Amino acid sequence: MESYQDCVIYLLAKAYQRAHGIFKEHLKGYGLTVVQQLILAALAQEEGQSAGEIGHKLVLDSATVSGTLDRMTENGWISKEPDQNDRRVVRICLTPKSRELNQSLHQARLQSNQEFLGPLSLEEKLLLKRLLRDLR
Repeated sequence: MESYQDCVIYLLAKAYQRAHGIFKEHLKGYGLTVVQQLILAALAQEEGQSAGEIGHKLVLDSATVSGTLDRMTENGWISKEPDQNDRRVVRICLTPKSRELNQSLHQARLQSNQEFLGPLSLEEKLLLKRLLRDLR
């Protein structure tokens, strides 16, 4: 019988907990959650997405996206603008505060990755990323 400690689901869960904890610690000074930072990163790549587009790209359910966007609006990270061609659609935009901190937040994400993946060789890091993309 396989030990629970050798179960892939267990190993992934524990790796996730460690990675999430590292990233959360790097974001603490900004007052952002991991999901909020990922939304900002997605908007930095393509500003003006709708909530549905953000949810689809980050694989988040609409309730999570909606609540998170509301909190981010209240805290001045994003603004919600009506689509000029379709008033039923709301576009999510970065605020000056988000744009100003974009590079620092990107650095926090890079540092988190480096800290988490530190013990691995370059080849192992590349392989892990490829395998995780395949499993996603």
